[in-house]
Amino acid sequence: MQSQTQRGLAKMVKKVLTWGGIAFLIFFVAYRPQSAAEVVKSIGGALMDIAGGFGDFFASLFGS
Repeated sequence: MQSQTQRGLAKMVKKVLTWGGIAFLIFFVAYRPQSAAEVVKSIGGALMDIAGGFGDFFASLFGS
């Protein structure tokens, strides 16, 4: 069982990392907008490939 102090520390670390990540994203978009756009395009492409793979899997599974 975690002590109260450990839970409080874990919450504080999570909060610091969350705000640090948000600050990094703002900085990245503000100072490197072209690079940020490429990252978003890459992530979007990967998600589309994953969705297509799931679609192909279920189409094969159900015999379309």
